[in-house]
Amino acid sequence: MIQIGDKAPEILGLDQNGQEIRLSDYQGKKIVLYFYPKDMTSGCTAEACNLRDHIDALNSNGYAVIGASVDDAKSHQKFIAKHELPFPLIADTEKKLVEQFGVWGEKSMYGRKYFGTFRTTFIINEDGIVERIIGPKKIKTKDHANQILSDN
Repeated sequence: MIQIGDKAPEILGLDQNGQEIRLSDYQGKKIVLYFYPKDMTSGCTAEACNLRDHIDALNSNGYAVIGASVDDAKSHQKFIAKHELPFPLIADTEKKLVEQFGVWGEKSMYGRKYFGTFRTTFIINEDGIVERIIGPKKIKTKDHANQILSDN
């Protein structure tokens, strides 16, 4: 489980086009690595669209956005096309990244237990060190960009 002060892994995974995403590709930028449960669901769509709508403010403050879920590349391609998302989405189908970051675990909905991704955002500084974690109970899907920019 990755915590504040830990170095993030160099290789994050493969994006929607099968391209490897590496920390070193983002030299000089802070990375917003946000994990979300599922493409095309209401909360995940709200979060992605909020980040999309504020991408210029995020970029001008030195942030690059990368999303990650356990959905496959084809699902990510549809999600990106439908909502015109200007950032890559990691297809973590083997659950390596979600497990490495400690955001995969047992969840419960309507009394049913299942395994899934905890909505969590990691802010990784220019040196590849995790400097902030915004946890599942704190994320506001419709105002996530402001949460990132406010440094709280």
